[in-house]
Amino acid sequence: MKLQGKVALVAGATRGAGRGIAAELGAAGATVYVTGRTTRTRQSEYRRPETIEETAELVDTLGGHGIAVPVDHLESDQVAALVSRIRAEHGRLDVLVNDVWGGELFVEWDTPVWKHDLEKGLRMLRLAIDTHLITAHHALPLLIERPGGLLVEVTDGTADYNADHYRISPFYDLAKVAINRLGWAHAKDLAPHGATAVSLTPGWLRSEMMLEHYGVSEENWHDATAKEPDFAISETPRYVGRAVAALAADPERARWNGQSLSSGQLAQVYGFTDLDGSQPDAWRYITEVREAGKPSDTTGYR
Repeated sequence: MKLQGKVALVAGATRGAGRGIAAELGAAGATVYVTGRTTRTRQSEYRRPETIEETAELVDTLGGHGIAVPVDHLESDQVAALVSRIRAEHGRLDVLVNDVWGGELFVEWDTPVWKHDLEKGLRMLRLAIDTHLITAHHALPLLIERPGGLLVEVTDGTADYNADHYRISPFYDLAKVAINRLGWAHAKDLAPHGATAVSLTPGWLRSEMMLEHYGVSEENWHDATAKEPDFAISETPRYVGRAVAALAADPERARWNGQSLSSGQLAQVYGFTDLDGSQPDAWRYITEVREAGKPSDTTGYR
């Protein structure tokens, strides 16, 4: 329980990486505020079954204290009210995880800007970037009141990978590259206050939506490798959660300030594993095996 007494906010914790991160912060003993737009009484445009209440209950089950708060992070007043509540109830914020995304509904694959639906593209950018800036604007003043705070900007792809790869469309590409840059930029502002900012990417994430896409569950996910052999390098959302928990518990976390990190990279440094005891290093695998045209083989990569 290395994070007992610490307070965390995971913005965008309804499902996927956000839920996995909240769960592992809870497993380390933290009080975790989990936010999102889907509750048991109100759904977002996703129309999916996962709720922030379920995430909070998972945090409780693992030994932490989960607090579900419905928040649309595009609404500045709602985010300000959330931070005011955290201040009133705990008087501190030790970890802020910006994981709001919500852009899957608006992605048009392999589509140039002049063919991409403009409103969908701009909506994607608002969900992916504006939400992070609004949340940082309101939450970082509380985070820096105590030295040692941690900000994690969650994205898809490391800065090095995103710099050399075109990601689906100009809108999606900008969304993912921008978050890497935000982690770097926030680090410049936070360092004088004794706080640390990083950008962090999971590998090939076995989120609820990804499992559904392949028609499998977490229990039989290996069956999907018959259709997609490289899915063998995939990881649970709890793996990136353990990466965040390791960073938050590291008294020397400032060594990472401004860096772009991955779950597989940090597993090698901190020694944590995924739930099955493996240590998948997906981004290295994608570059060295998948993109190199080699036969699917995770030997040495998990």
